[in-house]
Amino acid sequence: MSTETNKVNPLLCDIETGMCEIGSETTDNTTKNTQQSTAKRVKLVYYTDPICSSCWGIEPQLRKLKLEYGDAIDIDYRMGGLLPDWSYNSGGIGKPSDVATHWDEVSAYYDMPIDGDLWLEDPLDSSYPPSIAFKAAQMQDEEKAVLFMREMREMVFLNKKNIAKWEHIANAARNVGLNVDQLKSDFENDAKKRFEEDLQLGRTLGVRGFPTIFFFDENGTKETVHGSKPYAFYEMAILKLNPNAVKKEYRKDWETLFAKYPSLTAKEFSELSGNPRVESEKMLNELSNKGILDKVTTKNGSMWKILKS
Repeated sequence: MSTETNKVNPLLCDIETGMCEIGSETTDNTTKNTQQSTAKRVKLVYYTDPICSSCWGIEPQLRKLKLEYGDAIDIDYRMGGLLPDWSYNSGGIGKPSDVATHWDEVSAYYDMPIDGDLWLEDPLDSSYPPSIAFKAAQMQDEEKAVLFMREMREMVFLNKKNIAKWEHIANAARNVGLNVDQLKSDFENDAKKRFEEDLQLGRTLGVRGFPTIFFFDENGTKETVHGSKPYAFYEMAILKLNPNAVKKEYRKDWETLFAKYPSLTAKEFSELSGNPRVESEKMLNELSNKGILDKVTTKNGSMWKILKS
């Protein structure tokens, strides 16, 4: 990464902008290109990182986007390299323990469970290993790679697992059905090059923080959404590029939602079901009490998982 990454501390995510920044470059929120879109599908290039708390914060919006516009979009997940190492001191953060309180604050703001005690108990030295592991997973199976990313995020944000360690990476891969031996081989070889290619493309596109999502039609017309934004921002970007994109209706009962997404937070369930936030948590707790769902509790919120038969 360039020396510009030292100007802004990447682990201090700005709650107002919803961005975990890595540099001081600025880019426009919308494209200057005014070509009329005729594309039928919109490509999303999503710059993220396994330990990006603001990216965890937009999981509800992204999951809804896939349900409503999955037939009209393709998502290309790219790794941005949020934490190369601890060889810097900026933004009030010079060591892992400085991140703990910040993560607790971000958790409350996004209403997504994040336990900052990870940075006190078993902190990561870098986010590069899980990022490279994700590129290795993509080489095997794109769909399983997305599940793998979710698994790693649940590990780091809820279970305080240091996902820079191979044992946790391997467990996450195993849990989603990836070939762990193949993952290890690719991790040590070609995946590193693919990760470097993501970093280079990010610099070319002017990525300055995460999440950043670029929306492209087939003509190259671009819209950009920086940071964590309400659902309407992502929907509008798609409709600007393809006004004919049809919003798909989907069933909002808990059985259907958990069949699609086996783990959901109360915020996610509320976003996807359309039920009020308080009512959503009450419903999930009732299902947990009946032994239908397994509740994973942290000091900063919970997540519910469908019990495997």
